Amino acid sequence: MKNVKMIPLDVHSDSYGKLTPIEGRESIPFDIQRVYYIYEVDQDVRRGFHSHKNLEQVLICVHGSVKILLKTPDEEKTVVLDNPSQGLYIGPDIWREMYDFSCGAVLLVLASEHYDVSDYIRDYQQYDAYYQKKKRGN
Repeated sequence: MKNVKMIPLDVHSDSYGKLTPIEGRESIPFDIQRVYYIYEVDQDVRRGFHSHKNLEQVLICVHGSVKILLKTPDEEKTVVLDNPSQGLYIGPDIWREMYDFSCGAVLLVLASEHYDVSDYIRDYQQYDAYYQKKKRGN
C-alpha cells in the first residue's frame, strides 16, 4: 500500500533491559513536531475514522497490542502492532481506524506537524471524493 510501511526501530539490550531510541529524520522519516499517546481504550472501542491531507505519522504500540485498519478506495489492509521495536508509518491520504486494543495497551503517535483541524478528513464519503479527485490530478 502506498504511503504505508513498517519501520524497524533500533533496540539496545543489555543486563539493564532494553532501550529503543527514536530520532526525527533518523529512525523516523520526518521531523517530529507532535507526540501523543492513546491508552485506557476499551477493547470494543474503535478510534480514528479519519485521513490527513498532509500529515505523516508513525504509530508505535509501546505496550500491549492494537489493530490498525488502513484503507483507500482502492485497497485495504490491517496491521497488528504488538512490538515496541516496530513503528507503522502512515503518510497522507490514508484512512485509518484503530481497534481491538488489548488490556493496558499504549499507542504512541509521532506526528510531522502540530495539530491542525483543517488537515483532517473525518467523513469517509468526503475522503473518497478527495482521494478520487487527487488521483485524477485535479
